[in-house]
Amino acid sequence: MTAIPPADFLNAPIPDPIDLDEARRTTPKRFFNRERSWLAFNWRVLEEAENPRVPLLERLRFLSISAANLDEFYTVRVAGLRELARAGNRTPAADGRTPAEQLVMIDEDAGRLLAHQQFVWKAIRTEMEGEGLSLLAAADLTGAERRDMAKLFLNNVFPIVSPLAIDPAHPFPFLPNEGFALAVELQRTSDGRTLRALLPIPTQINRFLRLEGAGAADAPHAIRFLPLEELLLLQIEQIFPGYSLKGHCAFRVLRDSDLEVEEEAEDLVREFETALKRRRRGDVIRLKMTANAPADLRREIVEEIGIDENEVIDVDGLIGLAALKELVVDDRKDLLWPSFTPRVPERVQDHDGDMFAAVRQKDMLLHHPYETFDMVVRFLTQAANDPNVLAIKQTLYRTSRDSPIVAALCEAAEQGKTVTALVELKARFDEAANIRQSRRLERAGAHVVYGFTRMKTHAKISTVVRREGDRLVTYTHFGTGNYHPMTARIYTDLSLFTCSAALGRDATKVFNYISGYAPPDGLESLSISPSQMKDHLLTSIAAEADHARAGRPAVIWAKMNSVIEPDIIDALYAASQAGVRIDLVIRGICGIRPGVRGLSENIRVKSVVGRFLEHSRIVCFGNGHGLPAKKARVYISSADWMGRNLNRRVETLVECVNPTVKAQIVSQIMAANLADVAQSWVLGAEGAWTRADLSTLVNPFSCHRFFMENPSLSGRGSAGAKDVPELTHSSD
Repeated sequence: MTAIPPADFLNAPIPDPIDLDEARRTTPKRFFNRERSWLAFNWRVLEEAENPRVPLLERLRFLSISAANLDEFYTVRVAGLRELARAGNRTPAADGRTPAEQLVMIDEDAGRLLAHQQFVWKAIRTEMEGEGLSLLAAADLTGAERRDMAKLFLNNVFPIVSPLAIDPAHPFPFLPNEGFALAVELQRTSDGRTLRALLPIPTQINRFLRLEGAGAADAPHAIRFLPLEELLLLQIEQIFPGYSLKGHCAFRVLRDSDLEVEEEAEDLVREFETALKRRRRGDVIRLKMTANAPADLRREIVEEIGIDENEVIDVDGLIGLAALKELVVDDRKDLLWPSFTPRVPERVQDHDGDMFAAVRQKDMLLHHPYETFDMVVRFLTQAANDPNVLAIKQTLYRTSRDSPIVAALCEAAEQGKTVTALVELKARFDEAANIRQSRRLERAGAHVVYGFTRMKTHAKISTVVRREGDRLVTYTHFGTGNYHPMTARIYTDLSLFTCSAALGRDATKVFNYISGYAPPDGLESLSISPSQMKDHLLTSIAAEADHARAGRPAVIWAKMNSVIEPDIIDALYAASQAGVRIDLVIRGICGIRPGVRGLSENIRVKSVVGRFLEHSRIVCFGNGHGLPAKKARVYISSADWMGRNLNRRVETLVECVNPTVKAQIVSQIMAANLADVAQSWVLGAEGAWTRADLSTLVNPFSCHRFFMENPSLSGRGSAGAKDVPELTHSSD
């Protein structure tokens, strides 16, 4: 009989706990360090770029994501720690490390990660060349290709290139965050005089330029790219007539990107616009430069930028790996994931696309991206055009540039409906986009609210008030993810649609709190942070421990992006010691040390990393009946279990009471995530993440494939849910 893989939390027994010294059970060492845990997650992302079960260009995409993740980590987290360390702050993190100690640990691990990213890129590049996809150097071009590139340069590149001399008359130019440039050393042909200059790489065009025309005779369908910096070097005499190239290097700067906003700003929008400009000019925290750069050129760049030598990274390979996503070409579908079209829920089709009729029938939970996010858009566009709809209220944390959500809200406002939009200006890296959207909404006549100066509003809520006969009915949407149609194609999230009067009242109270600062009183089916959610979670965890002590079944299942809040973790430790079985699916940061005797022997933690980005937040309590069970208490949330979410943000925790919705969450979504083996990593008591060994498995279970192939329970229509299969899917 084949042994059940340890990654299959649904069926495998909890392994025997291990013994650790008292310090790792009773001191701050009982928590894993947040930053190291994040780096471990990014290692898992990078290892997907080496996974032979993943199509080649998707592996390239994972490499790009890993590089972009690391850049953001340095511009936000490392920048903050560095500022604390320089100020002499020695306040320890939850695991006991000071900012300075964390920086040493980060730089060691990140250095290994950077080196391995280059190793993976070289391996992928070799495989790509075997498939006819090449990234060329200027020396690889034929004469005809050089002529073609010269034309492209004159027409599409030369007008936007800005060469910047470096001499006493020209101060060293400013490069914004993620600014990428060539530094060149030139010699004038007439008299041998030298000139140093920078060529910032334009961001208005792609970093990698695709060559037109057929390839060589033995590879007529080859796809070839030339890096933009190679083209600039090739055309250096067009940019600097009368000069020849003596030496060059490439470099890229990362700057502190955390915003600081005055708490009492009279005009919050204007203050954020100013802060965004400051972000571009933040302190340089990391400089990546071509290895073996000319010594004098390197020294001048480092001195002029004003960065310590230990913050300079010499890169033996390609600088700016995040841009490799441009090489993921659609015309090589054989090297991509098989195409997938999200489903339209059958119940919506049964009602001829009428979202209100579908929700009136009973609560409906959609699982994105497996079920199309277009239903959320339809909910709002239908509301905008429905003469019986009187008012719409909407939170907007992140959304797309040409957002159909914002378009629907504008349409509703222009038709005379009362529209209130809560636009969160503090959504990191989306502040500028959100300011643009708020201006658009105001022009259409919507009431735009910016929430709290000291807290982000991270809740995902939409309400539609509709006149039906002689009464008003509130239709509410609660989400675990953002109102962003683009990210909804790859993020796994949940959308709960309901016309429950209690949840409608709760949502209205939350909006009143955000717009009028009146703390909500008497919430019926909802709890919010920062005032209630943490206490509710702690009480629920303690209640499960009481069930265990009384001899009743005691189980907690939870799924989210991050768990690092110390009080929550200690509550889970206490519950484990009481006998509660706790299974956690944590995609990213996890501060819990599982599987330790006397601390966490009943806790298991896994991470699912695959085709889709796990993003939904779910928590299920057996409530004395175990899991799955009809009497379990089941919640979806906008919040991870982090200090910022539970203590410093407006978030929602929504209890799901409809039996079908509960069954979908517990017996389908959570069960499949727990049963996943194909994409799962298991966290050990020492902090190592171990990937499931798939070599002996014929058809390892993948939750992503299961969800792609099977309809969800609450979205079923007249066909019913009886034909939804057990946890199985097709083979490779």
